[in-house]
Amino acid sequence: MNLSKILRPEIHGFKPYLPGKPIEEVRKKFGLKKIVKLASNENSLGVSARALGAYLDCGKEIYRYPESSGLNVRKALAEHLKVNLDEIILGAGSDEIIELLGKAFFNKGDNVIVSEHAFIRYKMAADLMGSKTIQVPMKDNKHHLMGMLKKITPSTKALFIANPNNPTGTYVNRREVNEFFSFLKKRRLSPFIIFDEAYYEYSKFLSPDYPESLEYFKKGLNLILLRTFSKIYGLAGLRIGYGIMSRELVLALDRIRPPFNVSIPAQNAAIGALKDQTHVKKSLSLVEEGMNYLTHEFKKLGVDTLPSSGNFLMVNVFPWKGKEIFLKLMEQGVIVRAIDEYGFPNHIRVTIGLKEENKFFLEKFKMVLKRKKFSTDFNQKLRTREALKG
Repeated sequence: MNLSKILRPEIHGFKPYLPGKPIEEVRKKFGLKKIVKLASNENSLGVSARALGAYLDCGKEIYRYPESSGLNVRKALAEHLKVNLDEIILGAGSDEIIELLGKAFFNKGDNVIVSEHAFIRYKMAADLMGSKTIQVPMKDNKHHLMGMLKKITPSTKALFIANPNNPTGTYVNRREVNEFFSFLKKRRLSPFIIFDEAYYEYSKFLSPDYPESLEYFKKGLNLILLRTFSKIYGLAGLRIGYGIMSRELVLALDRIRPPFNVSIPAQNAAIGALKDQTHVKKSLSLVEEGMNYLTHEFKKLGVDTLPSSGNFLMVNVFPWKGKEIFLKLMEQGVIVRAIDEYGFPNHIRVTIGLKEENKFFLEKFKMVLKRKKFSTDFNQKLRTREALKG
């Protein structure tokens, strides 16, 4: 069978999402005993004891299908966030909700507006449905909200705002968001405004002028908020995220949401994680301390980083390619992330780890840079010598 003839045209050339390198693959390839993974912005403290206990307690129930709507998780979230129960929908990670929005609302001829260098899953959701993606250049290394608004047309279905953005770590502040909504009110066109806040808990702690998007939602604006248990709550392996949106939107997405899309262990662990705010505070302190340490050390090395409102840093390794540094670090037992697909070929993204992980990374990073610098200087001397001979 020639599949290329029967595939939907949108699938031809569709590029899958590239996850970070798994630890076991690197261990096997290089024969290493110690490996530090700082590639996927996971919580380096891991899962809280309370969430783990809730996860383990449900073991005898896994032969059953989960409660399809995640009622108990939604109740816990509604109480935690002070929103209505019917304004919350669960997904197998917030990625699934992005995809559901695309399947429900994006058509050929539509467009969605994103920022240049934004999380790639927005464009993927549009591509899958044959919609066009309009990318707006960043301003001061962050989303240019007014520039994005000016691109809205009658064909615009959604405007995605990653706050903070992955991989840059930059965010739009309260003043910028206020101006954004004031301008939007003056326009008759109003697509879905989607705030992706996967790193919300980190940003609220690290950045005093970070906007509280729930306030805008409660004012009745056409707003969708996406959050997750994968980051600060440490449940990345269980895949559970959630969306906050109007009741009508929840009902629409529920029509196409796969039944039982969030497992019993994921639901139980999420409830346990929400109840353990002590673990959240410890996680925030870890990131603040690690961020200050790494930023200071990078500055001493003359290596540029962007101020980050997440649990990661984007590091400029110019004149070398990010992939070069990524591969050399991997050989030394450190997994970071090369971010070419985001338009940053001379950068890597580094998750804030435990204190000992950060030190191990820096040790190997300095070693790699020293070797790269020696190689560059040596090649330059060779070129100079050959030029003199000529």
